[in-house]
Amino acid sequence: MENVRKENKYLPLIGGVIIQIFVGIIYIWSIFQEPVMEYFSWSHAEAALTFSIMLPVNVLGVMTGGVLNDKKGARFVLILGSILMSAGLVLSSVIPRGLPWLLYIFYAGMSGFGGGLIYNTTVSCAQKWWLHKKGLAGGIIVCAYGMSTVIFTPLVNMLLGENGVGFKNTFRILAVVFLVIILLAGPFIVNPSEEYMRQFAQPDKTVREQGQFTPVEVLKSPQYYMILVCLLSLTPAYLMLNPMIKSFGRLRGLSEEAAVASVMITGIASAAGRLTAAWLSDKIGGRRVLRILYVITIICILSIWHIEGWLFIVLIALITYAYGGCAGVTPVLSTEYFGTRYMSTNFGLVMVSVMISGALYPALGSRVSAGGVPSSATFIIPICLCVIGLLSAKLLGGHEKMDL
Repeated sequence: MENVRKENKYLPLIGGVIIQIFVGIIYIWSIFQEPVMEYFSWSHAEAALTFSIMLPVNVLGVMTGGVLNDKKGARFVLILGSILMSAGLVLSSVIPRGLPWLLYIFYAGMSGFGGGLIYNTTVSCAQKWWLHKKGLAGGIIVCAYGMSTVIFTPLVNMLLGENGVGFKNTFRILAVVFLVIILLAGPFIVNPSEEYMRQFAQPDKTVREQGQFTPVEVLKSPQYYMILVCLLSLTPAYLMLNPMIKSFGRLRGLSEEAAVASVMITGIASAAGRLTAAWLSDKIGGRRVLRILYVITIICILSIWHIEGWLFIVLIALITYAYGGCAGVTPVLSTEYFGTRYMSTNFGLVMVSVMISGALYPALGSRVSAGGVPSSATFIIPICLCVIGLLSAKLLGGHEKMDL
């Protein structure tokens, strides 16, 4: 069975999809926020800080997972991440009323960090097995991560409802379910052998000729910083508008139900962007895909500035699609420009862009959108940054092997 598992490239991909669908639940904090506020008598700002802490910690887990994956292997990182994520959920369920700040440590810290470890492991493992279609493989994995919100939001809502079990028992249920998933799908998350990767890379000109950058060489490469600029230029449109999508939709003439639907559609659009952008990267390259996503974002931001009615939903979906596409193309850019030998660590380095954008753009959006009402700056800033991204993608150039 072990030999079959090592030779079958489909099993790591399927196992990664199953695991990623669950790992993405840490991003549905907004569903837990209201019952948590009620139980702990917390303010909105105090509860929202849990998610604000979780996002950078999650990315730190992605970066750490890359280093450990290259040194210890995928299985070690997966087990460590699973223990941390499950333990964080269980410990979050036993916090006494007088110590709500422990959620910052258990939910945001332990579960967030553990989820980041798992995210890196499943993405890089799938890409290593599918070197000829690494964009598609990575896209499928990150698409599953994005679909987690769509799948689990109604289920968690039901558990938290009037006839539900409460947020503490929900945390416990999720922890147990996740451990069962890891036991079933985890054995398939194993990196291919060096022989497999070398033999597989021989007929692939791109894999063979590109530079195999060590993490230190990546940090010395100007291409690394250009990639960060490219990724940071694409995400503000969604991140600045996201907290106010519902209220913005109401201002644009949508009914309450339609405004709520526009929020739900963003989950599907993000997942679609993650998958299709990564798949298209295999065909035309990650840099060209970025250009397409910039153009989509610029057109939509210019249009949504004054658009009303159902077209608002279409434009929000396209903006979210481009944001998801950015997530889908990120692991592709990492391997295109820096090779596959240190894939996991280098992917973590590129993910620094997610940490920066997550900390910067939502706060910036709140500052320039008083009372949740978008101002001119809410649209002008993303447009200007997309133009900068287009220029940066042009300057980035190809990914031929370079001597450092």
